[in-house]
Amino acid sequence: MIQVTNLSKSFDGFQALDQTNMHVPKGSVYGLVGPNGAGKSTLIRHLNGIYRQDEGSIAVDGAPVYDNPKVKERMVYIPDELFYFAQATTESMRDFYKKMYRSFDAEKFEQMRPAFPSIDTRRPIRKLSRGMQKQVIFWISLCCRPDILVLDEPVDGLDPLMRRQIWSLILSETSERKMTVLISSHNLRELEDVCDHVGIMHKGRILLEQSLSSLQEGFSKVQIAFAKGLPKIPPDIEVLHQSSTGRVHSLIVKGRPEVCKVRFERMNPLLLDMLPLTLEEIFIYVLGGLDDGFKEILF
Repeated sequence: MIQVTNLSKSFDGFQALDQTNMHVPKGSVYGLVGPNGAGKSTLIRHLNGIYRQDEGSIAVDGAPVYDNPKVKERMVYIPDELFYFAQATTESMRDFYKKMYRSFDAEKFEQMRPAFPSIDTRRPIRKLSRGMQKQVIFWISLCCRPDILVLDEPVDGLDPLMRRQIWSLILSETSERKMTVLISSHNLRELEDVCDHVGIMHKGRILLEQSLSSLQEGFSKVQIAFAKGLPKIPPDIEVLHQSSTGRVHSLIVKGRPEVCKVRFERMNPLLLDMLPLTLEEIFIYVLGGLDDGFKEILF
């Protein structure tokens, strides 16, 4: 669906993107994560055809994005800093997007109205709260029925109930129409709930790109106890982190859980529990050692 190949971009000598590669499958919900300054925003602006790359290519279904209205018409971008005209109301912005997107579904706009009961569609958007402004943008954007929805810190400012409502609407569109969603966010816990693919960005490059399930299956969290303390760990078990509370030792190890379990059972423990790692734990224990900047994305 989205293919980024050897993409590079510099600003006044600063290398924002450095031969980065990324693939976002059709119908996936792809989480783009990384510390501040990793290049996420620059990459997203290339994805939306705002920036022109110095080198490399970026394409949607094989067609270049930059200066290509036909491709851009298939995409909707919701940035962290929202855009609307100074005197615009929800209804006037609806009419504006209706002219911009031939796919705009006016009937869907009315069908979705009950999902946003607090929005007065005739009131100027600038007079609404930050959270209500975001509701308006999501409402209108989903009615554009895009093939690709690009989100930058999408649900900041929304209360917990509305966050759940927005994600439910997005995932419903993804399921029904195979809409592709790209999300840049620092909220790893939330991404874990909604994403099926993850790209980890650092210093202008995608370091790691996998389905979330395969990423989690590559590491294990082990809680283990022995009668006489923790014996020497066999060399074929790669321990990334270790901590202890009384007799119980917690280990983060590299490897599939079922394989690691067999290896630890050979040590005859009194207690052995294999637990899944969260996305946040993967960042802390697996990627945290690469650079202190990774700690910035952990809330």
